[in-house]
Amino acid sequence: MDARPQVVIFDVNETLTDMEPLRARFEEVGLSGEQMTAWFASVLRDGFALTAAGGYAEFAQIATDVLKALGLEDKAIGHVLSGFAELRVHPDVPAGMRALREAGIRLFTMTNGAAAMTQGILRREGLLDLVEATLDVSGPRVWKPAGAAYEYAVAQAGVDPGQAALVAVHPWDIDGAQRAGLIGAYLDRRGTAYPSVMSTPHVSAPDLRALAERWT
Repeated sequence: MDARPQVVIFDVNETLTDMEPLRARFEEVGLSGEQMTAWFASVLRDGFALTAAGGYAEFAQIATDVLKALGLEDKAIGHVLSGFAELRVHPDVPAGMRALREAGIRLFTMTNGAAAMTQGILRREGLLDLVEATLDVSGPRVWKPAGAAYEYAVAQAGVDPGQAALVAVHPWDIDGAQRAGLIGAYLDRRGTAYPSVMSTPHVSAPDLRALAERWT
């Protein structure tokens, strides 16, 4: 068993939630489902760029602008973005979260999106009571992977960075957390090669259930 953290902080988009259903929303407004991946990457790019330049904007603002650039009107944009509220968690998430909590590990979420959206999804899935706090980048006003975002999360948890693990499917999130002193726990659901230019994850598992087994 790996040395377990006192606190686990979950990324939300794609880590806890399955974003694949959003592809149908893109198709319903006349776009290709394949454009969803590029759109999400563009939203992250612009959020990261603003943080690097010392600026800040919320996820919804950037997401709207990128959809407008694709030619969508307000009604179609609303249809796409409203799909976030209906997303489900990955099948491994409920059992993994419950196992971690039963082992005495405190659970938090920290998203570049909106905490209110996280709350709604976890509430619907019957998981909200497992989480001590749902956090987002509106607190530190910097997007992950900036160090201040992780520092904000561990400060809210009241622990030192080395006592907390960041769980994510995104290598850039793992790298950012580890550079901020946290334990990086990479969920490799897709079986893709981890970028050699980023710090190697402290822990890697195929899904959250398997990760929980290593800490319980």
